[in-house]
Amino acid sequence: MSTVTRGLRNASGSELSKLLTLPAAIAAACASVLIGGAISGALAAGGQGERPAAIDAVLATIPFVQVCFIVLGVLPTTHEHDGGQLRTSLAATPGRGMFFAGKSAAAVIALGLTALAAVSASLAAAMLVQRLSGVAAAPAGASHWQLAGAAAYLVLIGLLSHAIATIARRLTPALVSALVVVFIVPPLLAVSEHARWLPTRAGGLLYTAGSDGALTAGTGALVLAGWIIAAGAAAFLALRARDA
Repeated sequence: MSTVTRGLRNASGSELSKLLTLPAAIAAACASVLIGGAISGALAAGGQGERPAAIDAVLATIPFVQVCFIVLGVLPTTHEHDGGQLRTSLAATPGRGMFFAGKSAAAVIALGLTALAAVSASLAAAMLVQRLSGVAAAPAGASHWQLAGAAAYLVLIGLLSHAIATIARRLTPALVSALVVVFIVPPLLAVSEHARWLPTRAGGLLYTAGSDGALTAGTGALVLAGWIIAAGAAAFLALRARDA
């Protein structure tokens, strides 16, 4: 094992350990599972008329569940700044490149596991409600691949929030900035043809599996990845330039 690989493994392991001791992070992860299950179950129960398929009910929860992933993406960096622990972390991992890579890798692992749990719980809740109700649901309008796309979208939105948090440093400005990017800007620019290039609109094609005439699920994912790379590069440069 190379020195770089060993260093990254140690750094990411250390960051994961710190994340697991952060009550707010645990709460955000658990909330994503509970909210996803509750909303998808309620949608699957339906009201009057035909009930949606379980997969369609799960995909409809993603815009709501993503709030938890924004919080989970923001927390790993901001809790150290707000708590004054950053100097200690940098003393343990002096190289800022390795520090940033380790924290990002830990975020990917935490976000990935949480996304898998949230989507699985949502699907299980929707299927259970439909089985208990005994009422036939509508034919599925989506495929199982879109469930994977939904999980990937949640991870990517969390990573974008992680990069924003590294730039903003503090919890409140980081959280507000991420929420504005995800929830406020898209409706404001909805009438513009450039809205398709926004991270949520482009990345959302991963689970809606649609096409807006210019982007598909694949190219939409690339656009979202481009936003993450740009924000990540800015975050790393800001981390290198600042004192702890």
